[in-house]
Amino acid sequence: MAARALVFDIWQDIVRYSVTYILLLFVVMSSFSVIYYSHVNRQTTSELEILLSQKDDLNIEWRNLLLEQSSLAEHSAIESKAKNLLDMKRPNGNSEVIVTLE
Repeated sequence: MAARALVFDIWQDIVRYSVTYILLLFVVMSSFSVIYYSHVNRQTTSELEILLSQKDDLNIEWRNLLLEQSSLAEHSAIESKAKNLLDMKRPNGNSEVIVTLE
C-alpha cells in the first residue's frame, strides 16, 4: 500500500511540475544545440581559412606562370632557342622564296 501511495505522490509531482520539466528539457536541448553549432562554426571557419590560403597560393602560381609565359613568348627567347636547340639560322637573301597568289 505504501508503494502505491509513493507512486501516486510521484505521479502527482510529475503532473504538477510538468511545465517546469518541459522547460528544463528545452533548456538542456538548447544548450546542446549551442554547443553543436559553435563546433560546426569553428570547423567551417577553419576550412575557410585553409581554402583562402590555397587560393593565395594558386594566385601566386598563376602570376609566376604568366611571367614565364611572357618571357618565353619574347622573340629573343624564341630566336635563341631556335639557334641553340634546332641549329636554325636566319635565311639570307638568296635562299628566300617569295610566293605570289594569282
